[in-house]
Amino acid sequence: MTRRGSQTPGDRILACVIYLLPLLESVRYGGYLFDLMPLLAQLILIPLSPLLRLYGGFVQGVPFGGLIIFFALFLLVVRNRNLSHFLRFNTMQALIIKIGLSLIAILSQLFGLPLQAAATSGNLLVAVMANFVFLAFFGGSLYAIIQTALGRYPDLPVVSDAAYQHLDR
Repeated sequence: MTRRGSQTPGDRILACVIYLLPLLESVRYGGYLFDLMPLLAQLILIPLSPLLRLYGGFVQGVPFGGLIIFFALFLLVVRNRNLSHFLRFNTMQALIIKIGLSLIAILSQLFGLPLQAAATSGNLLVAVMANFVFLAFFGGSLYAIIQTALGRYPDLPVVSDAAYQHLDR
């Protein structure tokens, strides 16, 4: 779905890179699936391991690292009307996905559900919930990366509408 303007290869690459943030965040919920299917773990974790170390090191090593990344993307990309709509939309959509993952992490801690440690919890409900979170957010991020690389606007239910509403203000 292309709604506005054309996309340069640079815009496509930057938009794909920005979608790596929610993709990397969602990997921590896949522990149970990775234990059940070691091949899946190899297909996902081996290619992403350098990025996971880099991102994890920044977020944990720099105080408020995740918040700094969020506000930098929001203020420097989403609010910058000089950048293409394609890049701004995809950045906003990636940030909304990341907000969803953050809300899930907060709620799981609030209710005492160890979603990030589902593989070791021994609780089937926690494992199912963690699998759902992983598949939904990892799959959504991967879909968005593929669509963005092709120069299309990824249409994710609810998320795309929220991103368009925010940009059209």
